[in-house]
Amino acid sequence: MNFPAMPNDHALAVLLLTGLALFLFTREKIPLESSSLFVLVVVAIGFEIFPFETETRVIHAHEFFYGFGHEALVAVCALMIVGQALVRTGALEPVARRLGRFWKWSPALALLLTLLIGGALSAFVNNTPIVVLMLPMLIGAAARSNVPTAGILLPMGFATLVGGMATTIGTSTNLLVVSVAADMGMERFGMFDFAGPALIGAVAAVLYLWLIAPRMIPERHPPLEDTSSRVFQAELVLDEDNPLVGQRVSDVVARAGEDFRIERILRNGLHIAPLPDVRVYAGDRLQVQDTVERLREYRALLGADLVTVGGKDMDDLPRGDAQLAEVVVTAGSPLDGALIRDIRFKERFGLDLLALHRSGTEVSFKNPGLENRRLRASDVLLVQGRARRIGLLKRGGELLVLDATSDLPHTRKAPLALLILILVVGLAASGIMPIAFSALLGCLLLLATGCLDWKDMTRALSAQVILIIVASLALGSALMKTGGADYLAQVFLFVSQGLSPPWVLSLLMLMMAVLTNIVSNNAAAVIGTPIAIGIAAELGMPLEPFVLAVLFGANLSFVTPMAYKTNLLVMNAGGYTFGDFVKVGTPLTIILWIVLSAVLGFAYGLWG
Repeated sequence: MNFPAMPNDHALAVLLLTGLALFLFTREKIPLESSSLFVLVVVAIGFEIFPFETETRVIHAHEFFYGFGHEALVAVCALMIVGQALVRTGALEPVARRLGRFWKWSPALALLLTLLIGGALSAFVNNTPIVVLMLPMLIGAAARSNVPTAGILLPMGFATLVGGMATTIGTSTNLLVVSVAADMGMERFGMFDFAGPALIGAVAAVLYLWLIAPRMIPERHPPLEDTSSRVFQAELVLDEDNPLVGQRVSDVVARAGEDFRIERILRNGLHIAPLPDVRVYAGDRLQVQDTVERLREYRALLGADLVTVGGKDMDDLPRGDAQLAEVVVTAGSPLDGALIRDIRFKERFGLDLLALHRSGTEVSFKNPGLENRRLRASDVLLVQGRARRIGLLKRGGELLVLDATSDLPHTRKAPLALLILILVVGLAASGIMPIAFSALLGCLLLLATGCLDWKDMTRALSAQVILIIVASLALGSALMKTGGADYLAQVFLFVSQGLSPPWVLSLLMLMMAVLTNIVSNNAAAVIGTPIAIGIAAELGMPLEPFVLAVLFGANLSFVTPMAYKTNLLVMNAGGYTFGDFVKVGTPLTIILWIVLSAVLGFAYGLWG
């Protein structure tokens, strides 16, 4: 086989743009949304200025905007909204609570159950809310069981990625591969058509993540550990009606208990030493340092208020709706390195910042109040606000919620949200309607039943995901229409000539696995699918196994923390390093590559 001749000018230009796009997608300093928009604009304007004529028609530039109405994008967005409903209603909270109880009995069995449940849920729900839900639960359970968190969090995150490979709706990558292949004339995969190979691979992956991976990771000290004895510096304020006004400090201490210690008193901008005979007056801010539980106790015993950074009280909160929560600043968060006064915590999150804990150091009140502190990764903040606001903070990703007076509630809408999810999956799995339509129907039902409102739906959508999908679809379409995809398929076959079909398939999956750990997995999937179909056509082999090689390969996002968004979340929460992902993720990738390649080869008779 000779090296393929150079493609036409349009195909060559699209190939160069594809290479540039893949490079831009790896640049951390360039937002993925910006890179995607750039690619989309270049494709559209390029074909508008230089039209491409086939034997039958002219390719118009507006055709590359069809990605905004593509069935795959509609399905991805609708499923993100359905997943938001499960979190918003607290439908997944009982799963986490029951799972947490197993850690008291057998940590080893609990880890296995965590891997199985996380993977099973991720087959039907976006894994991001699952990871966000499980992180605080696992860290707390590990602390109570004296089990290192390093061997728990990373395997859990990887298990959710493995579970997402089992169904057409498990990840946006799966939906894109299935939809692009269908656009090219291949019979559409059903919901569980490739669940068999995925489950065989999952068995090998879970055994590795359960028995081997936890022993490969050295001890790490995540910023979320030590949840039981965390000490906060806070301020208590006495109002005019408080019976302690005019009393001595010794009387205040006697009322609060012998463990109560006042660091100093802030009065009209001045710091006053808390000597026993000093009297306290209305408006005095008593600066104290203790655990959350004792701060709550002191607030009740003294009839005082925990105040915000600006010194405002909590009177705007309805009685019974105020909730205390501990949240952590993670590495890479927009809050990392910011001054508290510049964050405008109340305006940004709708919560009042009460206190700060900095592990390993004593934070003194040399400055008047907390507003002059500069936050850094691992700082833990004590906040107070409405339960709904804390729930939103829990899902926002900028901070991680450790605990609260009550978790995101398991509302009366939770069973309804679960029922709607089952309906969405059932309609698609039975073939009654495509997943895009059943998911849209689910969104309408969630809205009609009050499980979500329009604001919740808007928050569920990700501009980054939408733009990378649209740009990838535009690139994939341009590659197919100009013949660029066929050219790449011929180059791949030239490089792999002499290999039997199952080895070609295995090499294709490995190429996708490498690509997905460097650039966006969605981009790898959309660009790889037409290449896989071209390779299968050239070899005279069935299309399905080669398309599945792209699907599975693009899901092997284990080797780098930037390969998938939940990897970064786990990395920040667990205190992992880049090397931890390489050390644990590389063997997992190799195991799944070997197992899935072999299973696809035997299942589709490629060895014959």
